[in-house]
Parts: sequence; structure tokens; C-alpha cells
Amino acid sequence: MNMSSPDSLEAVEHIYQALLKRWPETRIEPSLDRIAALCDALGSPERTYPVVHIAGTNGKTTTSRMIDSLFSELGYRTGRFTSPHLESFLERISLKGEPISPEGMIATYNDIALYLDLIDSRQPHPISFFEAMTALAFVAFAEFPVDVAVVEAGMGGAWDATNIVASQVSVITPIGLDHTEYLGETLEEIAETKSGIIKPETHVVLAAQPAEVAKVLTAKILEKSAIPYREGIEFSVSHRDIAVGGQMISVSGIFGEYTEIFIPLYGAHQGSNAAVAIAAVEAFAGVKLDEEIVRVAFAKVTSPGRFEVLYRDPTVIVDAAHNPHGAHALASTISTEFDFETVFGVLSILGEKDVHGVLMELEPVIDRLVVTQNSSDRALPVDDLYAAAVEVFGAERVFKEVDLQRAITTSIEQCTLINQKSEGVSAVLITGSVVTAGESRAILRKIVESRT
Repeated sequence: MNMSSPDSLEAVEHIYQALLKRWPETRIEPSLDRIAALCDALGSPERTYPVVHIAGTNGKTTTSRMIDSLFSELGYRTGRFTSPHLESFLERISLKGEPISPEGMIATYNDIALYLDLIDSRQPHPISFFEAMTALAFVAFAEFPVDVAVVEAGMGGAWDATNIVASQVSVITPIGLDHTEYLGETLEEIAETKSGIIKPETHVVLAAQPAEVAKVLTAKILEKSAIPYREGIEFSVSHRDIAVGGQMISVSGIFGEYTEIFIPLYGAHQGSNAAVAIAAVEAFAGVKLDEEIVRVAFAKVTSPGRFEVLYRDPTVIVDAAHNPHGAHALASTISTEFDFETVFGVLSILGEKDVHGVLMELEPVIDRLVVTQNSSDRALPVDDLYAAAVEVFGAERVFKEVDLQRAITTSIEQCTLINQKSEGVSAVLITGSVVTAGESRAILRKIVESRT
């Protein structure tokens, strides 16, 4: 990591605050007019490198990181744009696998600041936080310069700010219900919006999808004369075993077999994400990848905040699951890959989410739940979450703690006591949103430091 001066860190904080004064990520005015005008004024930086574009409901960020790792190992200079961030907004823009440096962010922001004001003055709505971040990424990639950019859509697809790219490959990860206020009430409507990233006569890699979603995506692929690669048909996970610290998979790729790939991540869904990532890079390259390079790339993959074991003794797991689809994957991983005697849950979720759906998925795997509140102004108030949790878990299994840090430390203390008294191993699971995951990582880092 770059050691940056206090001055540059302060300047980066000023930039972040200036960006936050713009329309927040959650406020959407579905249109590409502003980002198109902005990138046009900047000289269309997004057209200066090939792009792999990724949309979907769950698994986008991890799949982006896997694709980045594969390209890096193959010798490409990579740029990666993902959202939201866990702890620092610099994480959203990555160059060669590392977050952009504070100095890099300052230089890039200075390049575009006047253009932001210019477009603000010409458009009926100002450039939003997400649109500004997208433009910053496109410019940073052009300046670096990258050989390939891996770009994750923020929300939806058709009108998402990232959709001004001319992608060579588009990837659609599993689609579920989320952001229904913007994307539609049904899976079909959501699939229609996300299919908007598919460009004419390009390669399209599809993760396994519910039947009604597959139908919508296939229709769009035909309409665009694109070339589809579908999980379960053109490529698949052919074998998967749980392994110490992760899993061992084999993948039948588009152009050949990849065997004995170790991935240091937990859950069957991560095996599928890996197959999708391999297919995306194969589609881009047009050939089978070197198997040894694939093995090295996956051994290096990390996915912060995604079933991340951040503490041992007791085991503390942080997961950014924020919708029923993500909570289902989390619950399935805990029940099939671990044998915990008791699981203490810590949950804080954002108000607009399907809270009941998430609680229903988590109920079978969490023995004792502490509901709490992260610092987001969109967080569901702790009393509301408590009432919802009691309905699903029953009053005797639910506790509330207004402060996230106290919720975590209390759960760790209780878990430690149980572990001291019993033969089995118990764990703490913290989940509910990306904000919760990010803040918990910072809290746990302090706990670790205080104990070493």
C-alpha cells in the first residue's frame, strides 16, 4: 500500500465530502444524458480500452475481483470499478488490483472537477455521486493506462451510468429481487433492466438464472445478435469439494477443462462465481486459458466483507448480505460447510430492503440474534428491526443493542463464554448490509489491535 502524507489524506476527504454533496447513490433519475455529456466533454476516456461489463443482483463485486485477478495473472494491466465500498471510497477504483492511491484520486479529481460544474450547469439535474465516481474511474483507467477495464454496474443496467461503455464482454450474475423501487416489482422487469448492458454482436456470459429471468435475457441476446455462454450449458462447475480455508473446484470452461482450482472463499455460490469469471476471460481471449495461471489467480483472490472470517477464537464472520438472495447463500454456506454449535448473529439492515425476507433466510442458522443499527441514515431503526425479528425468531432469541460496536463486543464475549464451557465451537456472524460489513471490519480491527 502507498504511504500517503496527511495532507493528501485530508485532500481526499475533502473530495469525498464534495462528492457526497451531490445526489446520493440511492437517488436515481434514470437517464444516461448526464454521464454521456460528461464523458463526451472529457474526450470519451471509456472508449480507449476494452471493457468487461458486469450486472446482476448478487456476486458482482466478487466476480469482478476474480476476473481482475485472472487478467492480472495473464499479464494485463487492469482497472476495476466496483460499488459500494466497504471502508474507503478509494476502493471503488482499482488499478492493477490495488485501490487508487490518494495522490491518484486527487490528480484525477482535479482533471474532471471543472467538467462536473460545466455539465451541472447544462443539465436539468446535477451529476450524481455515482455518475461522478464512474467518470473518475474512466479517466483514471485512461490515464494509467489499463489494457482492460472490469466495470461493475451500480444498479440495474440499461440506464446505469456505467452503461456508456462499449463492452466486448458483458456478464450477468444471478438475478433476484432487490431495489424494486427502481428496477421493477418482478424478476422479469429486473432482468429486462439488467439486460440493457448487452451490446450488439458481443459476448454475453450468464450465470445460472431462474427460468423466467433466462427467458428475458435470451430474448435480449437474440435481439442484439450477441453470443451467449450460459452456466450449465456452455460452461459449468464440474466438481466441487469443501477444503480447508475454502474450496477446490473443477470447471468445464467454454474452451476446455480447468481442474483442481483452490479458491480461498466459502460457499457454493463462490464456485459458480469462479466459473462465470473463467468463462468471461475465455470469451474475451477467445481461447482456453493456461490452467496453471488460472490456479495461481484464484489462489490470490480475496473478497472483503463476503463471508470473511475476521477473527479466530472465537470465529467472527462478516458478510455483506443485504437481500434474501444473499442471505440464502450465507445461510447455506454456514449450514453445509461449518459445524458451529451456536451461532450468535449481529444484524443491521437498511430500511428499504426486504427485511422479513432476510430474517426468514437467516432464522434456521442463527441461534441468538442481536439487532443493532449501523451509522447510515438509511439504516432501519433498531426498534423496528427488533419488532420484525421477534416475529420471525420469537422474543426469547432476539436482543437489541443500539450501538453496533457494543452489539459486536457483547456477542464476542458471550460466544467466548460458551466456547470455554462446551466441547463444540460457536461463532459470531455479522451481516445485513455493506455498510454494516465495512463498519464491523473497522471495529474488529481495533479489537484485534487491542488484544495483541
